[in-house]
Amino acid sequence: MRIRKMQLSSKSLLLISISLFLINCGHRTKKTTTVAKDTVKYPSDVIPFMDGWCSMLCGDGTRLENLENSEHKNFFYVSSDDETDWVVFKAPNSGVTTRTSSNTRTELRNQTYWTPKEGGKLTGKLKVMHVSTSGDARVAASYAVVVGQIHSKDGHENEPLKIFYKKFPGHKKGSVFWNYEINTKGDNSGRWDFSTAVWGNDMSVIGTGPNSFPEEPKDGIKLGEEFSYEINVYGGMMHLTFISEGHDTKTFSKSLIKSDFSNKQSIPQQILTLYAPIGRDGIEKEEAYAEELQTFMQGAYNQTNGKDPEENIVWSTGAETYNGDITKQYANGSYTEVWFKEASIGVGTKLDMDY
Repeated sequence: MRIRKMQLSSKSLLLISISLFLINCGHRTKKTTTVAKDTVKYPSDVIPFMDGWCSMLCGDGTRLENLENSEHKNFFYVSSDDETDWVVFKAPNSGVTTRTSSNTRTELRNQTYWTPKEGGKLTGKLKVMHVSTSGDARVAASYAVVVGQIHSKDGHENEPLKIFYKKFPGHKKGSVFWNYEINTKGDNSGRWDFSTAVWGNDMSVIGTGPNSFPEEPKDGIKLGEEFSYEINVYGGMMHLTFISEGHDTKTFSKSLIKSDFSNKQSIPQQILTLYAPIGRDGIEKEEAYAEELQTFMQGAYNQTNGKDPEENIVWSTGAETYNGDITKQYANGSYTEVWFKEASIGVGTKLDMDY
Protein backbone atom coordinates (compact mmCIF):
# COMPACT_ATOMS: atom_id res chain seq x y z
CA MET A 1 0.00 0.00 0.00
CA ARG A 2 2.76 2.46 0.82
CA ILE A 3 4.48 1.74 -2.49
CA ARG A 4 1.21 2.31 -4.42
CA LYS A 5 0.60 5.67 -2.69
CA MET A 6 4.09 6.83 -3.51
CA GLN A 7 3.59 5.92 -7.18
CA LEU A 8 0.34 7.87 -7.36
CA SER A 9 1.97 10.89 -5.73
CA SER A 10 4.80 10.84 -8.28
CA LYS A 11 2.33 10.83 -11.17
CA SER A 12 0.41 13.68 -9.66
CA LEU A 13 3.55 15.72 -9.16
CA LEU A 14 4.59 15.05 -12.74
CA LEU A 15 1.25 16.25 -14.09
CA ILE A 16 1.35 19.35 -11.92
CA SER A 17 4.89 20.17 -13.05
CA ILE A 18 3.97 19.85 -16.72
CA SER A 19 0.92 22.06 -16.25
CA LEU A 20 2.93 24.75 -14.49
CA PHE A 21 5.59 24.65 -17.21
CA LEU A 22 3.02 25.13 -19.96
CA ILE A 23 1.32 27.97 -18.10
CA ASN A 24 4.62 29.75 -17.52
CA CYS A 25 5.67 29.29 -21.13
CA GLY A 26 2.38 30.75 -22.25
CA HIS A 27 2.88 33.81 -20.05
CA ARG A 28 6.41 34.32 -21.33
CA THR A 29 5.33 34.05 -24.96
CA LYS A 30 2.54 36.56 -24.46
CA LYS A 31 4.85 39.02 -22.69
CA THR A 32 7.51 38.79 -25.41
CA THR A 33 4.93 39.43 -28.14
CA THR A 34 3.61 42.49 -26.33
CA VAL A 35 7.06 44.02 -25.92
CA ALA A 36 7.90 43.46 -29.59
CA LYS A 37 4.65 45.09 -30.65
CA ASP A 38 5.17 48.10 -28.38
CA THR A 39 8.69 48.78 -29.73
CA VAL A 40 7.62 48.98 -33.39
CA LYS A 41 7.47 52.65 -34.39
CA TYR A 42 6.50 54.16 -37.70
CA PRO A 43 7.07 57.72 -38.95
CA SER A 44 3.38 58.44 -38.27
CA ASP A 45 4.01 57.62 -34.57
CA VAL A 46 6.67 60.33 -34.37
CA ILE A 47 5.07 63.01 -36.55
CA PRO A 48 1.31 62.35 -36.48
CA PHE A 49 0.39 64.54 -39.46
CA MET A 50 1.00 61.86 -42.10
CA ASP A 51 -2.69 61.75 -43.01
CA GLY A 52 -2.24 65.28 -44.38
CA TRP A 53 0.08 64.06 -47.12
CA CYS A 54 -1.17 62.33 -50.24
CA SER A 55 1.97 60.31 -51.00
CA MET A 56 5.64 59.66 -50.34
CA LEU A 57 8.08 59.09 -53.20
CA CYS A 58 11.14 57.09 -52.12
CA GLY A 59 14.58 57.08 -53.72
CA ASP A 60 14.06 53.69 -55.35
CA GLY A 61 10.82 54.83 -57.03
CA THR A 62 8.46 53.26 -54.50
CA ARG A 63 5.41 55.44 -53.90
CA LEU A 64 3.71 55.05 -50.54
CA GLU A 65 0.07 56.11 -50.84
CA ASN A 66 -1.01 55.37 -47.26
CA LEU A 67 1.45 56.87 -44.78
CA GLU A 68 -0.24 55.79 -41.56
CA ASN A 69 1.79 52.96 -39.95
CA SER A 70 3.93 52.79 -43.06
CA GLU A 71 7.69 52.82 -43.68
CA HIS A 72 10.26 51.84 -46.28
CA LYS A 73 13.53 50.60 -44.83
CA ASN A 74 16.61 52.44 -46.11
CA PHE A 75 14.50 55.42 -47.26
CA PHE A 76 11.73 56.38 -44.79
CA TYR A 77 11.78 55.03 -41.24
CA VAL A 78 12.26 55.85 -37.53
CA SER A 79 15.60 56.10 -35.74
CA SER A 80 16.34 57.04 -32.13
CA ASP A 81 19.03 59.37 -30.82
CA ASP A 82 19.47 60.07 -27.09
CA GLU A 83 15.94 58.82 -26.37
CA THR A 84 14.47 61.07 -29.08
CA ASP A 85 12.67 59.52 -32.03
CA TRP A 86 13.29 60.96 -35.49
CA VAL A 87 11.77 60.37 -38.92
CA VAL A 88 14.59 59.57 -41.36
CA PHE A 89 14.45 60.61 -45.03
CA LYS A 90 17.27 59.14 -47.11
CA ALA A 91 17.95 59.42 -50.85
CA PRO A 92 20.86 58.29 -53.06
CA ASN A 93 22.59 60.47 -55.67
CA SER A 94 21.08 58.32 -58.39
CA GLY A 95 17.69 56.63 -58.25
CA VAL A 96 14.21 56.97 -59.69
CA THR A 97 13.25 60.59 -60.37
CA THR A 98 10.01 62.42 -61.13
CA ARG A 99 8.94 63.66 -64.57
CA THR A 100 10.14 67.22 -63.94
CA SER A 101 13.43 66.55 -62.14
CA SER A 102 16.86 64.96 -62.60
CA ASN A 103 17.30 64.49 -58.84
CA THR A 104 16.33 61.68 -56.49
CA ARG A 105 14.08 62.37 -53.52
CA THR A 106 12.47 60.74 -50.52
CA GLU A 107 9.89 63.39 -49.93
CA LEU A 108 6.32 63.93 -48.79
CA ARG A 109 3.82 65.73 -51.02
CA ASN A 110 0.89 67.51 -49.38
CA GLN A 111 -2.60 66.54 -50.55
CA THR A 112 -3.93 70.11 -50.26
CA TYR A 113 -3.48 72.76 -52.96
CA TRP A 114 -3.84 76.48 -52.37
CA THR A 115 -3.25 79.78 -54.13
CA PRO A 116 -0.81 82.32 -52.66
CA LYS A 117 -3.73 84.51 -51.55
CA GLU A 118 -5.35 81.55 -49.75
CA GLY A 119 -2.01 80.48 -48.25
CA GLY A 120 -0.85 77.74 -45.92
CA LYS A 121 1.77 76.96 -43.29
CA LEU A 122 4.49 74.30 -42.98
CA THR A 123 6.97 73.87 -40.12
CA GLY A 124 9.84 71.49 -39.53
CA LYS A 125 12.47 70.83 -36.85
CA LEU A 126 15.33 68.78 -38.24
CA LYS A 127 18.99 68.02 -38.59
CA VAL A 128 20.87 67.05 -41.72
CA MET A 129 23.02 64.00 -41.04
CA HIS A 130 24.73 63.55 -44.41
CA VAL A 131 25.10 65.12 -47.84
CA SER A 132 26.95 63.69 -50.82
CA THR A 133 30.71 63.70 -50.44
CA SER A 134 31.23 63.69 -54.22
CA GLY A 135 30.38 66.33 -56.78
CA ASP A 136 31.92 69.27 -58.62
CA ALA A 137 32.69 72.30 -56.44
CA ARG A 138 32.04 74.67 -59.38
CA VAL A 139 28.43 73.48 -59.54
CA ALA A 140 26.13 75.38 -57.17
CA ALA A 141 23.90 72.37 -56.47
CA SER A 142 26.73 70.05 -55.39
CA TYR A 143 26.74 68.63 -51.83
CA ALA A 144 23.22 69.97 -51.19
CA VAL A 145 19.77 68.78 -50.16
CA VAL A 146 16.36 70.51 -50.13
CA VAL A 147 14.51 69.93 -46.85
CA GLY A 148 11.28 71.81 -47.57
CA GLN A 149 9.65 73.51 -50.52
CA ILE A 150 6.61 75.03 -52.17
CA HIS A 151 5.87 73.51 -55.57
CA SER A 152 3.53 74.94 -58.18
CA LYS A 153 0.95 72.65 -59.79
CA ASP A 154 0.10 75.03 -62.63
CA GLY A 155 1.92 76.79 -65.45
CA HIS A 156 5.62 75.95 -65.60
CA GLU A 157 5.34 73.95 -62.35
CA ASN A 158 8.24 75.93 -60.91
CA GLU A 159 9.17 76.24 -57.22
CA PRO A 160 8.64 79.57 -55.45
CA LEU A 161 10.56 78.21 -52.46
CA LYS A 162 13.26 75.63 -51.82
CA ILE A 163 15.06 75.47 -48.44
CA PHE A 164 18.59 74.07 -48.81
CA TYR A 165 21.37 72.71 -46.64
CA LYS A 166 24.80 72.46 -48.28
CA LYS A 167 28.23 71.46 -46.96
CA PHE A 168 31.47 71.19 -48.91
CA PRO A 169 33.69 68.13 -48.26
CA GLY A 170 36.27 68.79 -45.55
CA HIS A 171 34.24 71.59 -43.97
CA LYS A 172 32.79 71.17 -40.49
CA LYS A 173 30.03 73.72 -41.11
CA GLY A 174 27.59 74.01 -43.97
CA SER A 175 25.11 76.64 -45.11
CA VAL A 176 21.35 76.99 -44.90
CA PHE A 177 19.79 79.14 -47.63
CA TRP A 178 16.52 79.51 -49.51
CA ASN A 179 15.87 79.91 -53.22
CA TYR A 180 13.08 81.64 -55.08
CA GLU A 181 12.58 80.35 -58.62
CA ILE A 182 10.95 82.87 -60.96
CA ASN A 183 7.64 82.04 -62.62
CA THR A 184 9.10 82.78 -66.03
CA LYS A 185 7.33 85.06 -68.48
CA GLY A 186 6.94 83.28 -71.82
CA ASP A 187 8.60 79.91 -72.20
CA ASN A 188 10.52 78.50 -69.26
CA SER A 189 13.96 78.21 -70.83
CA GLY A 190 15.19 81.38 -69.12
CA ARG A 191 14.24 80.41 -65.57
CA TRP A 192 16.60 80.88 -62.63
CA ASP A 193 16.72 80.77 -58.81
CA PHE A 194 17.63 83.74 -56.64
CA SER A 195 19.35 82.48 -53.48
CA THR A 196 19.32 84.11 -50.02
CA ALA A 197 21.62 83.05 -47.17
CA VAL A 198 20.19 82.17 -43.75
CA TRP A 199 23.29 80.89 -41.95
CA GLY A 200 26.51 80.62 -43.92
CA ASN A 201 26.50 81.34 -47.66
CA ASP A 202 23.94 81.48 -50.42
CA MET A 203 23.95 79.04 -53.32
CA SER A 204 26.14 81.24 -55.54
CA VAL A 205 29.28 80.71 -53.41
CA ILE A 206 31.15 78.01 -55.33
CA GLY A 207 34.64 76.64 -55.87
CA THR A 208 37.12 77.77 -58.50
CA GLY A 209 37.77 74.21 -59.68
CA PRO A 210 36.13 70.77 -59.45
CA ASN A 211 37.92 70.06 -56.15
CA SER A 212 38.72 73.59 -55.01
CA PHE A 213 36.40 74.69 -52.19
CA PRO A 214 35.58 78.19 -50.96
CA GLU A 215 36.28 79.30 -47.39
CA GLU A 216 34.21 77.56 -44.71
CA PRO A 217 31.35 79.74 -43.39
CA LYS A 218 31.99 81.00 -39.86
CA ASP A 219 28.30 81.15 -38.89
CA GLY A 220 27.33 77.90 -40.60
CA ILE A 221 25.43 74.83 -39.38
CA LYS A 222 27.16 71.51 -38.72
CA LEU A 223 25.90 68.11 -39.78
CA GLY A 224 23.75 66.85 -36.92
CA GLU A 225 23.01 70.37 -35.65
CA GLU A 226 19.30 71.10 -35.19
CA PHE A 227 17.46 73.95 -36.84
CA SER A 228 13.84 74.72 -37.61
CA TYR A 229 11.91 76.57 -40.26
CA GLU A 230 8.41 78.00 -40.62
CA ILE A 231 6.87 78.75 -44.01
CA ASN A 232 3.82 80.95 -43.55
CA VAL A 233 1.93 82.12 -46.65
CA TYR A 234 -0.99 84.48 -46.17
CA GLY A 235 -2.65 87.02 -48.45
CA GLY A 236 -0.06 86.51 -51.18
CA MET A 237 2.94 87.07 -48.87
CA MET A 238 5.44 84.35 -47.94
CA HIS A 239 7.02 84.75 -44.50
CA LEU A 240 10.00 82.58 -43.50
CA THR A 241 11.41 82.10 -39.99
CA PHE A 242 14.58 80.12 -39.22
CA ILE A 243 15.68 79.24 -35.67
CA SER A 244 18.74 77.37 -34.36
CA GLU A 245 20.23 77.44 -30.86
CA GLY A 246 23.41 79.48 -30.78
CA HIS A 247 22.54 81.32 -34.01
CA ASP A 248 20.62 84.48 -34.73
CA THR A 249 16.96 83.92 -35.63
CA LYS A 250 16.38 84.97 -39.25
CA THR A 251 13.13 86.16 -40.85
CA PHE A 252 12.32 86.99 -44.47
CA SER A 253 9.26 88.09 -46.46
CA LYS A 254 8.58 87.76 -50.19
CA SER A 255 5.50 88.51 -52.28
CA LEU A 256 4.23 85.61 -54.37
CA ILE A 257 1.73 87.76 -56.27
CA LYS A 258 3.86 90.72 -57.34
CA SER A 259 7.20 90.15 -59.04
CA ASP A 260 10.47 91.81 -58.10
CA PHE A 261 12.03 90.57 -61.36
CA SER A 262 9.65 91.61 -64.15
CA ASN A 263 12.22 93.45 -66.32
CA LYS A 264 15.84 93.04 -67.35
CA GLN A 265 17.02 95.88 -65.09
CA SER A 266 15.71 94.04 -62.01
CA ILE A 267 17.71 90.85 -62.59
CA PRO A 268 20.19 90.56 -59.65
CA GLN A 269 23.93 90.45 -60.26
CA GLN A 270 24.00 87.03 -58.59
CA ILE A 271 21.93 85.71 -61.49
CA LEU A 272 24.01 87.39 -64.17
CA THR A 273 27.15 85.84 -62.67
CA LEU A 274 25.87 82.37 -61.85
CA TYR A 275 23.50 81.70 -64.74
CA ALA A 276 25.25 83.53 -67.61
CA PRO A 277 27.25 80.42 -68.60
CA ILE A 278 24.02 78.49 -69.27
CA GLY A 279 22.16 81.35 -70.97
CA ARG A 280 19.37 81.82 -68.42
CA ASP A 281 18.40 85.44 -68.02
CA GLY A 282 14.60 85.42 -68.29
CA ILE A 283 12.19 87.75 -66.54
CA GLU A 284 9.18 86.90 -64.40
CA LYS A 285 5.46 87.44 -64.93
CA GLU A 286 4.36 90.67 -63.27
CA GLU A 287 1.85 88.74 -61.13
CA ALA A 288 4.45 86.07 -60.19
CA TYR A 289 2.54 82.99 -58.90
CA ALA A 290 -0.83 84.68 -58.29
CA GLU A 291 -3.84 82.39 -58.89
CA GLU A 292 -1.62 79.34 -59.50
CA LEU A 293 -2.17 76.32 -57.26
CA GLN A 294 0.69 75.49 -54.88
CA THR A 295 1.50 72.65 -52.49
CA PHE A 296 4.08 71.89 -49.79
CA MET A 297 6.76 69.19 -49.94
CA GLN A 298 9.05 68.07 -47.10
CA GLY A 299 11.84 65.53 -46.66
CA ALA A 300 15.15 64.91 -48.44
CA TYR A 301 15.31 66.12 -52.05
CA ASN A 302 18.89 65.27 -53.05
CA GLN A 303 20.34 68.00 -55.26
CA THR A 304 23.46 66.03 -56.18
CA ASN A 305 23.33 63.92 -59.33
CA GLY A 306 25.66 62.20 -61.76
CA LYS A 307 25.00 64.41 -64.79
CA ASP A 308 27.91 66.02 -66.66
CA PRO A 309 28.69 69.54 -65.35
CA GLU A 310 29.49 70.63 -68.89
CA GLU A 311 25.78 70.22 -69.68
CA ASN A 312 24.68 72.59 -66.89
CA ILE A 313 27.30 74.17 -64.61
CA VAL A 314 24.62 75.19 -62.06
CA TRP A 315 22.64 71.96 -61.60
CA SER A 316 24.58 69.00 -63.12
CA THR A 317 26.93 68.02 -60.30
CA GLY A 318 28.96 65.15 -61.78
CA ALA A 319 28.80 63.15 -58.55
CA GLU A 320 29.65 59.47 -58.15
CA THR A 321 26.58 57.23 -58.58
CA TYR A 322 28.05 53.70 -58.95
CA ASN A 323 25.81 53.14 -61.98
CA GLY A 324 22.72 53.60 -59.83
CA ASP A 325 23.57 50.85 -57.35
CA ILE A 326 21.91 52.20 -54.18
CA THR A 327 23.74 49.84 -51.82
CA LYS A 328 27.12 50.99 -53.14
CA GLN A 329 26.04 54.63 -53.02
CA TYR A 330 25.09 54.33 -49.36
CA ALA A 331 28.36 52.57 -48.56
CA ASN A 332 30.48 55.24 -50.27
CA GLY A 333 28.85 58.51 -49.22
CA SER A 334 26.80 59.12 -52.37
CA TYR A 335 23.54 59.97 -50.63
CA THR A 336 21.74 62.48 -48.44
CA GLU A 337 20.07 61.84 -45.07
CA VAL A 338 17.76 64.18 -43.14
CA TRP A 339 16.13 63.58 -39.73
CA PHE A 340 12.94 65.35 -38.62
CA LYS A 341 11.61 65.21 -35.06
CA GLU A 342 8.77 67.72 -35.36
CA ALA A 343 6.66 69.07 -38.21
CA SER A 344 3.22 70.57 -38.75
CA ILE A 345 1.00 71.67 -41.59
CA GLY A 346 -2.02 73.96 -41.60
CA VAL A 347 -3.46 77.30 -42.70
CA GLY A 348 -1.49 80.50 -43.09
CA THR A 349 -1.79 83.17 -40.42
CA LYS A 350 -1.97 86.93 -40.83
CA LEU A 351 0.96 89.12 -39.77
CA ASP A 352 0.99 92.89 -39.36
CA MET A 353 3.12 93.28 -42.49
CA ASP A 354 0.64 91.40 -44.73
CA TYR A 355 -1.18 93.35 -47.39
